[in-house]
Amino acid sequence: MKIPFSRIDCSGNELSYVSEVLESGWLTTASKAARLEEKMAELTGTRHACAVNSCTAALHLALEALGIGPGDKVLVPTWTFTATAEVVRYLGADPVLLDVDSGTFSLTPETVEQALAENSHVKAVIVVHFGGQAAPVLDGTSEGIRRICERHGVWLVEDAAHALPASEKGIPVGAMGHVACFSFYANKTMTTGEGGMLVTNDPDVARRARIMRLHGIDRDVWARFSGVGGKWEYDVVAPGFKYNMPDINAAVGLAQLERLETMRSERQRCAEYYLEHLADLDCIELPVVRVRPDEHAWHLFPVVLKRNAPIERNRLIELLAADGIGTSIHYKPLHRMTYYSERYALDPSRFPNAEALWNGCLSLPIYSLLSNQELEYIVARLRSHLGC
Repeated sequence: MKIPFSRIDCSGNELSYVSEVLESGWLTTASKAARLEEKMAELTGTRHACAVNSCTAALHLALEALGIGPGDKVLVPTWTFTATAEVVRYLGADPVLLDVDSGTFSLTPETVEQALAENSHVKAVIVVHFGGQAAPVLDGTSEGIRRICERHGVWLVEDAAHALPASEKGIPVGAMGHVACFSFYANKTMTTGEGGMLVTNDPDVARRARIMRLHGIDRDVWARFSGVGGKWEYDVVAPGFKYNMPDINAAVGLAQLERLETMRSERQRCAEYYLEHLADLDCIELPVVRVRPDEHAWHLFPVVLKRNAPIERNRLIELLAADGIGTSIHYKPLHRMTYYSERYALDPSRFPNAEALWNGCLSLPIYSLLSNQELEYIVARLRSHLGC
């Protein structure tokens, strides 16, 4: 078999909606992007949504709108893609990298509380909903990250790149913090090819993000030319960026959004198969699920090889590739990346959980088009290589 790590499901109205955009003659940000914003605000239970060209752009706009700048610090998990931390540096602020929980790969309330006590000038916490599961933001058996941030007077930003649609205790990811950022990259639960979305209940943050996403212009092109009389005039009120989402991308996103829950539930089917058929292996750790299965977006299915595994992680990747099975690594932690390690003199011993995860982590294929026959093959080959 040939099983790639990811397959894109475009079996809905993608071609039809893209054709509508091409026939309209208006390919840049316009009515489709506006409609996608409306749908995302509705889905996440927020008042405002701002479509952009990546989650990185959304994160940058979020921090800029919150006033993060030189001299400020932002708490960031070391277990994340570099975009989460690099946007902090865009603004001249410093990321403070934190260790994560070894079962959920996420920040914990205890870690955040301790970091806030040990660091001055912290203005925000970026919590990553890793793999599609909500981090412990809300109160549970102990105080949640949101309450801790409120008590310390710092902003809470959700990096929800993995987590659409996800929720905890019925509250959608996106409505848990002050502002949230989603990714529509090609391998996500829904895609626009390249794209992202910022959502918030704060009108000032939304207003600033909309201005800064397109060169600091006070009125976007669609607003200027779609109104009565087609008024062309605009003003530049800030040195903004080029972060807008074209309507072609938004058209794909609207079609994907129509099937979002179906695609999520198919990913859940894959996850449940793995959880059932790998549960007896004592040489790997399966992801800890702290929410209801239907509240999980299942963007990733990470496993971690224990020290008693008969082969090392890199060799397993090679063997599975020879079997035609694509895998990936999520992630090499940021404290091991040259830029962050050297700039902040980071000692790996400060991140014991992330170090253990990094030495054995491996992400298995999981997507809506993955068949039961393919799942059976993946599990069979995995068990064979692990000698069980």
